[in-house]
Amino acid sequence: MPTYNKLVRDLIPQIIEESGKECTTRVLAPNEYLIELKLKMLEEAIEFKEAEEQKDAIEELADILELVHASLAVYGVSYEELEQIRLSKKEKRGGFSGGIYLIEVEDE
Repeated sequence: MPTYNKLVRDLIPQIIEESGKECTTRVLAPNEYLIELKLKMLEEAIEFKEAEEQKDAIEELADILELVHASLAVYGVSYEELEQIRLSKKEKRGGFSGGIYLIEVEDE
């Protein structure tokens, strides 16, 4: 039996069992859950980076957004609050829509 030891979407165990297989799961403690959310976010970010087709990239972005929502719940922060923080940072430092790539900064 393959061992995964990773955070999965809530319905994955049910989907596995409906396919006729068995699986072992456990509910993570809050501190473990946050660690695994962060690890899953990195995994999905790498998959987004490596996606070659637009459809695949968008699917990975959807996974990342789902992880953002789960992380916000852990921190007790609403998506609206996150959006306010995003807009504040954008107002102060700009967004990323310009595609600006910093090459170097001259030291004095």
